[in-house]
Amino acid sequence: MSIFERYLTVWVGLAMIAGIGIGIALPGLVQAIAATEVASVNLVVAVLIWAMVYPMMVGVDFGAVAGVARQPKGLLVTLAVNWLIKPFTMAFLAVLFFDYIFAPLISPEDAAQYIAGLILLGAAPCTAMVFVWSQLTKGDATYTLVQVSVNDLIMVVAFAPIVAFLLGVTDISVPWQTLVLATVLYVVLPLIAGLITRRRLGSKEAINAFSARVKPWSMVGLIATVAILFGLQGETILANPFVILLIAVPIVIQSYGIFALAYAAAFALKVPHRIAAPCALIGTSNFFELAVAVAISLFGLNSGAALATVVGVLVEVPVMLSLVAIANRTRARFPEPA
Repeated sequence: MSIFERYLTVWVGLAMIAGIGIGIALPGLVQAIAATEVASVNLVVAVLIWAMVYPMMVGVDFGAVAGVARQPKGLLVTLAVNWLIKPFTMAFLAVLFFDYIFAPLISPEDAAQYIAGLILLGAAPCTAMVFVWSQLTKGDATYTLVQVSVNDLIMVVAFAPIVAFLLGVTDISVPWQTLVLATVLYVVLPLIAGLITRRRLGSKEAINAFSARVKPWSMVGLIATVAILFGLQGETILANPFVILLIAVPIVIQSYGIFALAYAAAFALKVPHRIAAPCALIGTSNFFELAVAVAISLFGLNSGAALATVVGVLVEVPVMLSLVAIANRTRARFPEPA
């Protein structure tokens, strides 16, 4: 492991602190970064995520895509957890905590907003960052791509109905521009670039050598992304630490619970670790751009629902890094690749 990977938790922690500091000390810079948005997708963050995803895409072997059909169990676990379990357990936890456990601490109006934001998070599985988590667990790049692609296709038709059902409303406005743009930026373009790179390099040895050279930039992109996200939300974090802590509780419980469920199912089905780890991580991570955009469009920029989706962004990286560590430590318990 490189020094970036070995001490990644430390670098991320420092990036969080630095991001908050920059957000307070240089608000003009943060505002300039925040202004680079198209369809609620921040282009600066998009470039950094692109840098994270591209090294993984170089490892995608299109000739092996057909082989995914010979190992359908990992994909089935991913889809079952993402669409039949995760949105509904998130809704349950949100109601449990904000309508009951935390009821004495916040107003009913605020509670309803936080519940709505958490539901939006739970119904939006990850599109981009899962490639980073997959790479950190030595996941199968080709299989991860198929998982993400199938998820995106289902999201197009299932996201709005699930959210409408859980929110108890019938008119959900899904920002299709955000969904399409994020998919193009985080999946399609890096995939095309990776394909072109593979063809230019030619041999497997050259591809592996190139991947090793660009892999550290993926970690740099992750650290820079964390710093920017925390810079953008620095004032919110400092102004509402208690509320943010309350919102984080069900998100953290959901994250570890979903990971444990998917990981255990993959283990029981004897799925190889290179498929099992991304299979569990893809359902744990969230498509925060979509969740934030829908929260803003439905409830407003300064709403509690929007705040809840932002907390999802803040919680995700440290939680996912801990789950990556768990996955790596338990690798030996899974069957060897076929």
